[in-house]
Amino acid sequence: MFSSLRARLWLSYAVLIVTALGVVAFVLILYLLRNPVLYRQTFVQLRAADNLLNQPNSNMDFIAQALEVRVLTFNSTGTLITDTDPAASIIPLPSQTILARIAQTVRDRTGKNWLYTLRQLPNGNWLMVASPRPKEPILALLTDELLLPLLVGGAIALLLSLLLAFVIARWVADPLQRLVYSARAFAQGTAMPIEARGPHEVQELTRVFNAMMTRVQASQKSQRDFVANVSHELKTPLTSIQGFAQAIMDGTVDTPEARKQAAEVIYNESGRMHRMALDLLDLARLDAGIINLQMSPVDIRALLNGIVEKFTPMASKAGVTLNAKFGNDLLPVSGDGDRLAQVFTNLVDNALKFTPEGGSITLRAIHDRNEIQIAVDDTGKGIPKDDVPHIFDRFYQADSARAGGEHHGAGLGLAIVHEIVAAHGGRISVRSALGRGTAFIVHLPLNGRPSQ
Repeated sequence: MFSSLRARLWLSYAVLIVTALGVVAFVLILYLLRNPVLYRQTFVQLRAADNLLNQPNSNMDFIAQALEVRVLTFNSTGTLITDTDPAASIIPLPSQTILARIAQTVRDRTGKNWLYTLRQLPNGNWLMVASPRPKEPILALLTDELLLPLLVGGAIALLLSLLLAFVIARWVADPLQRLVYSARAFAQGTAMPIEARGPHEVQELTRVFNAMMTRVQASQKSQRDFVANVSHELKTPLTSIQGFAQAIMDGTVDTPEARKQAAEVIYNESGRMHRMALDLLDLARLDAGIINLQMSPVDIRALLNGIVEKFTPMASKAGVTLNAKFGNDLLPVSGDGDRLAQVFTNLVDNALKFTPEGGSITLRAIHDRNEIQIAVDDTGKGIPKDDVPHIFDRFYQADSARAGGEHHGAGLGLAIVHEIVAAHGGRISVRSALGRGTAFIVHLPLNGRPSQ
């Protein structure tokens, strides 16, 4: 019955409330037992007599008889001076001469209990007003005029407290219960974000859960897309390889030229699959953070000059001008030279594919505060505005018309570039305009400091 968090919270609050009210009720009942209604009436009577005796020309005997009290006076040493009831047993002056007008209990020499008030007179004597302590059975507590209001007030307080405890328990437990339902729905793929309610800690937990759910859903979608894209990218070369291999086996290609063409297709498509496998392996290592980066000072000027020298023959063949412009204040960066060369090789190779004859590609590098900025500019046809935010996504190809063409790739190059730059603590951005060209800007931190 009390297995749920809500029930246990309510039970905990209820126990605390009942315990607190029980302590208060015990103290009040103890007070009523020690000061029943007859005691309180007697105290009122004693204080009234004391007040009358404080009046000028008051008659001690008359007041004592009228109010049915006993009036005694003592000197400063405690010796009895006067007593309105001399026949009664002597009441000694209490040893503790407490503040005036505070009712106490004292025993006479026969052991009889008296309620009294005690006040010191201006002349140093003590005035005591006493009355026999009434004997009242414990059951008389049930007739006390204070008991009923106390019981009613306690019952109302208990009910309101339990109701408030129930509301608080729901306030805390309901958002957690919604988290449980959402977690179960998440396993079935039907979860939705939850509105943050309840205490601050529960709201923070809800926000963290929503963020986690969003990331997991995005990861699952990425995995599904990844599998679908890999399957799609592998299907085309495998189909070509299988088709031409079947043609060779069937004797359909029966001339040396045809067999050579079939072998070239098989070789090219298998090479494409091999490159894709290597790219996927690189991405997997980068994602897992286990890629082995050989960090050392890298001379950016020498690195980019090497890239220009490597691609100059290809650029000349394509009728594209390839050049480099460097600042005079370039400093070495800490990085893996081979991996950084892979970054700029991919960027320049990509630029060559989409820069028409007569165009140009320029590598620029400058020192800007705590980073080195390297830009690869081209005068190609540019990237559509809607495609720019997705340009570093895996398998994303902004130019869908090139699928199967001369420049066809798997769409992994820029994704690998992005991950390598991130592994160096840097970042990469792209600036493009249709018909005017594209610029990829790599920001690499100096001395291993992340680029801002």
